[in-house]
Amino acid sequence: MKKWIVVIGLFFSLLLFTGLDSQAQCSVCTKTAQQLGEKPAKGMNSGILYLAFAPFAIVGLISYRWWKNNKNE
Repeated sequence: MKKWIVVIGLFFSLLLFTGLDSQAQCSVCTKTAQQLGEKPAKGMNSGILYLAFAPFAIVGLISYRWWKNNKNE
């Protein structure tokens, strides 16, 4: 079971660092990015995705610890 958790974690880590073109901007950020140009807009989009990953990682860690502690009982 522990091996699967490591494999899934590694998969999502690699997925995070690949160069996927995903749109993670609100309408205000999109308008600002259009004014900056294409290269800065891609950097801004990558930054938004990077910052969005942190809360998901924290919730995932807390959920895993909670599941692990309740499994032993």
